[in-house]
Amino acid sequence: MNSAVFQPITPMAPTILQLNDVHVRFPVSNDWLGRPRGYAHALNGIDLQVRAGETLGIVGESGCGKSTLAQLLMGLVPPSSGGLNWANRSGEGSSNVQIVFQDPQSSLDPRLPIWRIITEPLYARGHVSHAQMRDVAARVAAQVGIRPEYLDRFPHQFSGGQRQRIAIARALSSDPDIIVLDEPTSALDISVQAQILNLLAELQSARNLTYILISHNVSVVRHMANRVAVMYLGQIVELGSAAQVLDEPRHPYTRLLLEAVPRLGVPLHDEQVAAPTELPGNRRLPSGCFFRERCNLCTVGCEKPQALLGDEQRCVRCHLQD
Repeated sequence: MNSAVFQPITPMAPTILQLNDVHVRFPVSNDWLGRPRGYAHALNGIDLQVRAGETLGIVGESGCGKSTLAQLLMGLVPPSSGGLNWANRSGEGSSNVQIVFQDPQSSLDPRLPIWRIITEPLYARGHVSHAQMRDVAARVAAQVGIRPEYLDRFPHQFSGGQRQRIAIARALSSDPDIIVLDEPTSALDISVQAQILNLLAELQSARNLTYILISHNVSVVRHMANRVAVMYLGQIVELGSAAQVLDEPRHPYTRLLLEAVPRLGVPLHDEQVAAPTELPGNRRLPSGCFFRERCNLCTVGCEKPQALLGDEQRCVRCHLQD
């Protein structure tokens, strides 16, 4: 892992994706007329800019909206309100976003040979010949370390690390602007994790790729990400450089999240930061600050809705930071 070097992002890097006050909600049940009885509020006002060539880490506990955000970027779910503004060559954002899933075994079709799996994004677009797909598969496979004579084999004939390389090749085959990395190393052995991180760093440098990294592993986020966004109950509560957010957290929830990472000789909980309660449900959102029922720093002003204070370089959703 230590040998992988992910490219730094310059302040002048162009913005290729901007999310403006994005909300996503899902109906949870209907009445006899088919009208929704209620909604699950998955994303609740996401404002975010993604810059070309950066690695943006997304962290937060289960249920905070990370997976919904990934599905939104892939075009699998539409925003209920708000907008996504793309600055790409095709004008169709989701076609320039691909994903690498957590489990390489379940994400690869066992009935298809490797060359067909790699070129699935091209096959879905249509108008690509068999010979063209074979050529693309061979070229991309070589970039991720898969030998050309293996292209007619099937997923069960590969190790876990090789399957993840195949998944990365599939994401690359359509020449995307953004790749969503959904826990890309969590299902792999430690030594294989290092190899995959090295490969991702090499590919980003060679192809100027933009990564959106979703992970629970703080050490991987620290190692890969240029910037980190912390999500809580469908909102971004803190955003900044990886060093700022992970070494000098300002939001009480970020501090709670980092305190939960097991470390030898360090208590697991900081009682001055948060009460030991669970993440609230998202069917009925809390009033005011979403985190205030769990926060022992709660004070006057927390009963009001909280805005992100700061700028795109460093911002916190907490009025105590004003």
